[in-house]
Amino acid sequence: MRVSDESDTDDDSQEEADNYSMVSGRRFACDELYMSGDSDDGYHLKDKMGLAEGAMHELLDEFQLTVLEEVRSKISSLETQLVYENDSCASLTTKIDRQRDLQQERERKFDLQYQRTIDPYVESGSRTAGNPQLGREMEKALDNHLTAVQRDHEHISQLEERKIRDDAAREEAKRKEKAFQEEKLRQERIKVEEEARLKAEMAERAKAAAIEAEKQAAEEAASKRATETLRDTAQNAVQDSKATLGPSSSALDVKKEVQSSENKALKERANQNYNKHGQNIGRQIKTISATVENVRTRAEELVKLISSPGVPQSISIQLFAEKIVSNCTNQRSFSAIFAISRVIVLVTSKIPLAMDILIAELNRVCIYTIPKHISYSEEAYKTKDTYFKAIGYEEDNGKIESIDDYVGRLSCYMKLYGALVQTEVGGFQNLHGLTEGWAWLARFLNALLQIYTLQSRCILFLKNFGGQMAGFALYRRYRNQFEKLLRIVAHDFLNALKKAVQSHGARN
Repeated sequence: MRVSDESDTDDDSQEEADNYSMVSGRRFACDELYMSGDSDDGYHLKDKMGLAEGAMHELLDEFQLTVLEEVRSKISSLETQLVYENDSCASLTTKIDRQRDLQQERERKFDLQYQRTIDPYVESGSRTAGNPQLGREMEKALDNHLTAVQRDHEHISQLEERKIRDDAAREEAKRKEKAFQEEKLRQERIKVEEEARLKAEMAERAKAAAIEAEKQAAEEAASKRATETLRDTAQNAVQDSKATLGPSSSALDVKKEVQSSENKALKERANQNYNKHGQNIGRQIKTISATVENVRTRAEELVKLISSPGVPQSISIQLFAEKIVSNCTNQRSFSAIFAISRVIVLVTSKIPLAMDILIAELNRVCIYTIPKHISYSEEAYKTKDTYFKAIGYEEDNGKIESIDDYVGRLSCYMKLYGALVQTEVGGFQNLHGLTEGWAWLARFLNALLQIYTLQSRCILFLKNFGGQMAGFALYRRYRNQFEKLLRIVAHDFLNALKKAVQSHGARN
């Protein structure tokens, strides 16, 4: 473990010799470049040479002097650079020597400390070579010392681990705090954006209401001017009639004419207002989409339109029911039909009469929403077209629609009815819910003998109502009873339909 001092001395002398050799060789041996310029040989030759040759020799001498000056300047710069590099190398060498001396001093101190630690045990071992008891005590003391050292190392390791865990916990807490602050800022930003959006919507609604009020005021002013014009015309007509026909007969006729004109104008004005009101309701229904925000907004707008003081509520409800029923035939996707059903539940929960009118409108356009079937008989119906109109066929330009169009249109009505029955909205009551759906299924199955002639159509309506639209909600509410009903449909209902068709010779 000890280091000899002689090796250090040899190394130092060797390094000093190397440094001296480096410094001593910093000049260049360029004596052969220094040519004698003081000789008189050139002038002696000049006398003997011609003028041209003398000029040439002068140019050569000047060129040689220029080259010599350049060489001397380069040699001087190189010598300066070499001196600088030698000085740098010497400083670096001195620094390295100093660091090496410090390292050797640390190693000497470490060796001395280790030697002082080991010497007592070595001496005690030599003393206890003939004393086993003392040797065991020394071994025990050494074990205790090593155990204490190990304990200290473990304690230091535990402190380091605890410090690492604490640092990790602080970093995690900082990260969570930063995430919390970012989430808080995001929520505040969303809240601000939502408030701005609501303000913009309220401003748009206020603007639309102002425009609507201006339109109504303009219409009322126009109607008032028209009424005044009619009154003036009537008065002029009365005066003319008095002058020509006499006062007794002309006054009554003119009065009737005036009343007829006023009634006609009021009726036309009312029809225009109702048509415009119906268009507004239909526009809201057509823009229903399968999103929560859209359903809520459309329901609120429809409630406002139905409750508008400008049109009687009974007429608004009738327009609402007609627009809902007519629009459902244009909806092919289940999501759109369910969205319309949610709007119906939201509107009718605030205006209960609208549900009764809507169901009545559905029963009018599709008797199978009752369910009901009208059998054909020659005594009751003169022609087949009359019977078709009675069960809901539509007529276009004097031509009855095809059975495929009829079944497709009624299937849309049945999908809307099934979706309406099973729709449940939290916090709102469905006035025509699953109880009515269960009653429809029971009435449908009890009416088997009346509808045997429409086997394929009955199965289609039953599939649209109980299978695709309201089946899940009915099963969730009635469970075993709904399963029993499905088994009845699969085994008894379909077989009874087939037997009824075969016995009466009907075609699908």
